[in-house]
Amino acid sequence: MKGPLFYSKILLFGEYGIIKDSKGLSIPYNFFKGALKTDENPSKIAIESNGHLRKFVNYLEDLHHKYPKMVSFNFESLRNDVDGGMYFDSSIPQGYGVGSSGALVAAIYDKYAEDKITILENLTREKLLKLKLIFGKMESFFHGKSSGLDPLNSYLSLPILINSKDNIESTSIPSQNSEGKGAVFLLDSGSTGETAPMVQLFMEKMKHEGFRNMLKNQFIKHTDACVEDFVNGNVKSLFGNLKQLSHVVLDNFKPMIPVKFHQLWKQGIESNDYYLKLCGSGGGGYILGFTEDIDKAKKALKDYNLEVVYNF
Repeated sequence: MKGPLFYSKILLFGEYGIIKDSKGLSIPYNFFKGALKTDENPSKIAIESNGHLRKFVNYLEDLHHKYPKMVSFNFESLRNDVDGGMYFDSSIPQGYGVGSSGALVAAIYDKYAEDKITILENLTREKLLKLKLIFGKMESFFHGKSSGLDPLNSYLSLPILINSKDNIESTSIPSQNSEGKGAVFLLDSGSTGETAPMVQLFMEKMKHEGFRNMLKNQFIKHTDACVEDFVNGNVKSLFGNLKQLSHVVLDNFKPMIPVKFHQLWKQGIESNDYYLKLCGSGGGGYILGFTEDIDKAKKALKDYNLEVVYNF
């Protein structure tokens, strides 16, 4: 048995901000993917994944009892498959901010949800919000609290524009220019990050008025501007706003940036060769980079592994 593929995602803009109603932009990233699978001779990893799925099924049953009208699953079929050794076969790295649990949630919903909203329907805002709500509740099993955006992106395989908490839409982004020197890239920090403690840290910081003001007047302002620039293809303006955003993150989100990257982050802002920002909740995993000249960025970051995800 092998189910359909679900891809990873990259939240280009909006990490932390979307908790407080900033805009956001999330795009599918087809380099990493996962699918539900059953093998005759399962590997150690497959057996481990199957154990996690078993716990997830218990959680989904509780969820259904709590919110019977929200979503129901074919639990008999799901239980049978899990008892038969089903696991999630995935190349998506965990703790890297590219949506490993999101792809799993999308795969389970796709195969076992009853009365599911399909991607072939006319996806009205109501349907998107309903999906986001369901996915948020499902994914909370992994993170403690989830916006539901990662699974939504993985399920639809379309860029998603977040205008506010209650206003999301699938969107198109300018098509890539394969000849272009400008690029969005992933930088491997070499360590994994845990989402829950990072979000907790953010919530602690939110208790301070100074931090809340910074979030509203600087972080969200520049995030919203970056989203508009990116969607509309205003590259010049985008890099001006990115520089500001990178600066705000370095000044106010230091605990979310692995220590060995503080200097590299600063270097990018000062040289204008590249600008770094958080990818997901930070603390490790990938760091997101933007550059107007990928050759310059590669030279400046020659000790690191760069993975280009989009060309301007």
